[in-house]
Amino acid sequence: MNTLPLIIDLDGTLIHTDMLHESALRALRDNPVEVLRIPYFLARGKAVLKRRLAQGSDFDAASLPYNQALLEWLRQQRRDGRKLILCTASDLSIANAIAGHLGVFDEVMASDGVRNLSGENKAAALVARFGQAGYDYAGNSQADLPVWRSARRAVVVNAPAGVARRAAGCCEIERAFAAPPAGFSAWRRVFRVHQWLKNLLLLVPLFASHQFADPAHWLPLLLAFIAFSLCASSVYIANDLLDLESDRQHPRKRNRPFASGQVAAWLGVLCAPLLLLASAAVAWQVGDAFCAWLAAYFALTCAYSWGLKRLLLVDCLALAVLYTLRIVAGAAALDMPLSPWLLAFSAFLFLSLAFVKRYAELQVQALHGKQKAHGRGYYTTDAPLIQMLGVGAGYAALVVLALYLNSAAVQMLYRTPEFVWGAVVVMLFWVSWMWMQAHRGLMHDDPLVFAVKDKASLLAGACFAAVLALGTAGWPW
Repeated sequence: MNTLPLIIDLDGTLIHTDMLHESALRALRDNPVEVLRIPYFLARGKAVLKRRLAQGSDFDAASLPYNQALLEWLRQQRRDGRKLILCTASDLSIANAIAGHLGVFDEVMASDGVRNLSGENKAAALVARFGQAGYDYAGNSQADLPVWRSARRAVVVNAPAGVARRAAGCCEIERAFAAPPAGFSAWRRVFRVHQWLKNLLLLVPLFASHQFADPAHWLPLLLAFIAFSLCASSVYIANDLLDLESDRQHPRKRNRPFASGQVAAWLGVLCAPLLLLASAAVAWQVGDAFCAWLAAYFALTCAYSWGLKRLLLVDCLALAVLYTLRIVAGAAALDMPLSPWLLAFSAFLFLSLAFVKRYAELQVQALHGKQKAHGRGYYTTDAPLIQMLGVGAGYAALVVLALYLNSAAVQMLYRTPEFVWGAVVVMLFWVSWMWMQAHRGLMHDDPLVFAVKDKASLLAGACFAAVLALGTAGWPW
C-alpha cells in the first residue's frame, strides 16, 4: 500500500476546465457590471478576485467536465487505502463543493481569499504540511513544476509534451494521463462551420428577383457570406461560453467543445472578438447598408444570448427575426428592394422552424425525466402547445405564399406562373414532414442542419427549384 498522500490539482487536472475562467463567464452573464470591477479586485490579489467571483455566482458541481479516467484511478487508489487531498488554486468554496459532490477526498486545500494557492505558494504549503518529498502530486501545467520539484512522484495529467518532460526532470513519474485531442474536428465545431449553411439565405433576394445571371452581384454576396459567417461564429462562441451549464445538462450539447472541456474557455474568449473584427473588415467592403444590417444581426444575437433565449416565446420570435435578417442583409448587399411577400413568408416559415427547434429540445428533456428546460422559459409539458403554434406558423407561411402567387408580380416574373403553384404543394409536404419528424423524436437540435442531411428534405428542395425553373422558362416545347 502506498503510504504517502496523493495531492490532486483541480483546474485542468481533475476537471477539463478552469473554475476562475468559468466564474468570470458566469459573472459576465449574470451581472456584467461586476466584470468591470475585476481589475480592482485583481489589484488586491488574485485570491481576492477568486473569492469575489466565487461568491457572486452559483455553479452545479455535478455538471462539470470531470476527467473520468483520472477519477476512476483515484477511486481505486482510495479503495487501496491511499489518502487523497484536493489542493487547488481555486477558491475554497468551489473546492469544497466539488469535493462534496465526488466524495473521494479526505481533505481540501485551496485559496482562501488571502493566499492564492498556486505555484510556489502551493509547493510551500505542501512542504510545510508533509515535508520535502513527503507526498505525490497530480498536476497538468507549468505552474505545477515547483510542486513536482518538492514531491516524491508525479502524476502527469493532460500536460503538454514540454511540461511532461520537465516534470520527469523534477521527480519520478508514477503515471501519465494523456490530454484529449483538440484537432480540426473540435475547432470546426467551435466555429460551427455547418451553421454557415444558414447564411446561404443571403442569396434568396437574388434568386427571388431573377437576377442571378448578373455576375456583378456575386462578389458582394460572397463577401457578405464571409462576413456573416465570421460574425455568426463569433456569436456562437460567445453563446457557448455563456451557456456552459445549460449545455452540460443537455444530452447532446454537453459534448460541445467548450462544455466538455475539449477546448479551453480562454481560447474562445480570445477568438470571439478576433472573428468579429474580421467580420467587420470584410463587411466594410460590401457597403454601409449591409454593415448596418449585420450590426443589427449581431446586436440581436447578443441580446438573445444574454437574455432573450430565457424568455417564453420571445426566444422563438427572436430566432425567426435572426433568420429573416439574413435575407434583408442579402438585399442590402445588392442594393435591391425587398418584397413584403417574401418578408412575410420568411417570418412565418422561420417562426415555425424556431418552434420545431424548441419542441425537439423539450422532447429530449422530457425523455431524460426533466420537468423544465434548463436556461429556458419552458416546461416539458409545454411541448404540445409549442407543436400547435409551430404547425400553425408553418401553414400561415403557405397561405402567404399562395396569396403571393396570385399577385400581379408573379405574372411579370414567371412565363408560366400556373406551374409555380406546385411550390405550395412542395412546401406543404416539407413543413408537414419536418413536424412529423419532430413529433417522432428524430429532429436535430437545428432544423436547417437536419434538412440538409435529410433525403426527403433534399428531394423537396430539388422539386421546389424544379417547379420555379419550370415556371420561369416554361415548357421546352
